[in-house]
Amino acid sequence: MAKHIVGNTNEILPGQKKIVSLEGLSIGVFNVHGTYYAVKNSCPHQQAPLCVGKVSGTTLPSKPGEFLYGREGEILRCPWHGWEFDLTNGHSLFDPNRCWVKTYEVEVGQVEEEPPKLETYPVNVEEEQVIVSINR
Repeated sequence: MAKHIVGNTNEILPGQKKIVSLEGLSIGVFNVHGTYYAVKNSCPHQQAPLCVGKVSGTTLPSKPGEFLYGREGEILRCPWHGWEFDLTNGHSLFDPNRCWVKTYEVEVGQVEEEPPKLETYPVNVEEEQVIVSINR
């Protein structure tokens, strides 16, 4: 599994997103209340650029005559036809068991990079001359 640095936490503040291209895929990275989520930037309905859609909340189960709104900042709405997806797991709101958008693991931290490996050769100093030895 390849890991890619997409930016620093101060570049994607709560409620913001960043769309990046990784390994030929367009992916939206969202900061939802301080937790980061990544989804493929393609609606499964007609491949609209999903991540340019509006992020909002949704109505919650409630008693008849009541209107409860919640989950603000967790629901991504497709800009073309209004299909809604849960950013926390990629599932659609209308049919979560059969329709979803691909999600990707996101972590915050430091990537341990290996220092570049350089090919080295022994060096000897003889009679004020510098000599490099290459053994093949």
